[in-house]
Amino acid sequence: MNLPTKLTVLRLFLSAVIIVLLCFPFYAVGVQFPKLIVSGITMDLRYLISGVIFIVASFTDFLDGHIARSRNLVTDTGKMLDAIADKVLVNPILIILSAQGFIPAIIPVLIITRDIIVDAIKMEAASKGKVVAAIKSGKIKTALMMVGLVLMFFYNFPFEIINLRVADFLLYFAAIMSVVSAFQYFSLNKEIIFPKEKEEIEAVQSYEN
Repeated sequence: MNLPTKLTVLRLFLSAVIIVLLCFPFYAVGVQFPKLIVSGITMDLRYLISGVIFIVASFTDFLDGHIARSRNLVTDTGKMLDAIADKVLVNPILIILSAQGFIPAIIPVLIITRDIIVDAIKMEAASKGKVVAAIKSGKIKTALMMVGLVLMFFYNFPFEIINLRVADFLLYFAAIMSVVSAFQYFSLNKEIIFPKEKEEIEAVQSYEN
């Protein structure tokens, strides 16, 4: 197992830690996380700890890719684990924060549905020996989502002081960009998804000529 893969495995472990922190009923075992008051904003230490871990886990995503490319350590196993780690880091957190009332349900629904559609397109392309390149709208979606989640963990601080809901705006914008990128992925790769349709059109044109 090379260094990038180890970093990916670390991201999976950190993701599991966040999920446990957010979901485990600590009160049932007599553990109470203290609450902090910062500039009039009450913050649960459990979410602050989760936010710090989320930042570290997100950094490993950048780091493992950079090391793998710069040192020519890209492997099929690494790519597979990286894709899994990315989804495990983000999707459960979106669902948990929605269930706990931090974000509307429509945000995880749109983002996760988009991921399913794009992954299906990529798998179909891979089965035909083709690679689906990342597109700009997808990268914008990811950046908006990651920053929005970090702010959400930290109770939208410091913007909450002036009642500016930056975290909500970023996550809503990320959801919109998810829909946009899904349509773009489909549009750019529809010939891979529906190859017979293209062949039929070419056959008709050839017959007419």
